[in-house]
Amino acid sequence: MSQFSFAQTEGKKVLFLGNSYTFFNNLPDLFENFSNAAGDTVTAGFNTPGGYTLQGHSTNQMSQNMISQGDWDFVVLQEQSQIPSFPLSQVQTQCFPNAATLDTMINSANPCAETVFFMTWGRKNGDAGNCPNWPPVCTYQGMDSLLFDRYMQMAEDNEAIVSPVGAVWRFIRNNFASIELYNQDESHPSEAGSYAAACSFYSVIHRKSPADVPYDFTLNPLAAYQIRQAAEVVVFDSLEKWFVGSYDSTILAEADFQSGQSQLNATFNNLSTNSTSSFWEFGDGTTSTVNNPSHTYPGAGQYTVTLTAYHCDSSDTAMQNLLFETAPIDTADTTIDDTITRVGIIDASSIQVFPNPTINQLNVSGLQNHNFRNLELTDIFGSKVAKMEIVGRKRLEIDISNLGSGLYILHLKGEERSIHKTVIVQ
Repeated sequence: MSQFSFAQTEGKKVLFLGNSYTFFNNLPDLFENFSNAAGDTVTAGFNTPGGYTLQGHSTNQMSQNMISQGDWDFVVLQEQSQIPSFPLSQVQTQCFPNAATLDTMINSANPCAETVFFMTWGRKNGDAGNCPNWPPVCTYQGMDSLLFDRYMQMAEDNEAIVSPVGAVWRFIRNNFASIELYNQDESHPSEAGSYAAACSFYSVIHRKSPADVPYDFTLNPLAAYQIRQAAEVVVFDSLEKWFVGSYDSTILAEADFQSGQSQLNATFNNLSTNSTSSFWEFGDGTTSTVNNPSHTYPGAGQYTVTLTAYHCDSSDTAMQNLLFETAPIDTADTTIDDTITRVGIIDASSIQVFPNPTINQLNVSGLQNHNFRNLELTDIFGSKVAKMEIVGRKRLEIDISNLGSGLYILHLKGEERSIHKTVIVQ
């Protein structure tokens, strides 16, 4: 039997790829309802053909389409219930490569999606069918321990999360023996068993305790509470053990951009790395999500442009200051860093400000023949942080060791003309 579904709601989007262990009691829907009861909205999709393996999902057109089209935040992978407990050489050929294939497909479709491995459980009295040829699975404890080790290995190999449902089941078996986790076949989950799975998924996906969530499903309140307690102890109290958050910051966004300006028009070239999306603030109340935008400003003035680059849960910000004067800017000098107010013509390129970015000292050269009278250094809000008279000076050395890091504007002022240059202090 093949089952698939996709419900359209807002919030986190979670795709379950498994088999009857996931299909029984409609675990995706149960997880969705549990999350909603806690105020954490979820979109749950699933494809759960009976007896399916990870290899089957890797070649199944429905699974492939759902991975590529769903824009999922999390994709849950559940292997056939016995395969991960087989001898290691068999698991290495029948299981691990298919887990890696699916993880690659998930990350290719959405670099920000997280793979979650659904750790299943040992059968109530072991795997009787495979016991004669593989004694470690003859008991629940032996089969369950192998499943634990293999799912942990798959998660570690693929830098993924584990939802340790099997570990929650073991805790319940040891501490709340009256709760029946198994269906009559002693393999598939009862309603209590699926409820325990939903509590585990709630903890790893939302990174919250399930203990006080007001949703009992079909269970009596005491049993439901005991299961939620078990999930809190096993899962939520040890999220790092299940690799939750371990790989969140392996790739960080780094924001950077160049800009050019002509009169009141500005163009921007996004140079950010590891960025999956960008958000521009132009400093005049307008914004854009275009990668390389252009913008026309309403009038003369100083504008601070901010670019925020995003990669999944990470973000980084870069800022530059644009100064538009009332007089048009020479087309030969159109960068953000150099603007001129003048009556006469002046070669701004002859004025050198270095090093830029700087830390302790700023040097200014090329002042000869320009008749500048004053130098001012302001922050991006226009507040003066330094001022000096420079009549007759050819070169300046300015101590800026007392300034905090950020953007500053260097103003060279004469009676009829001024030059303004942006300075970055690190």
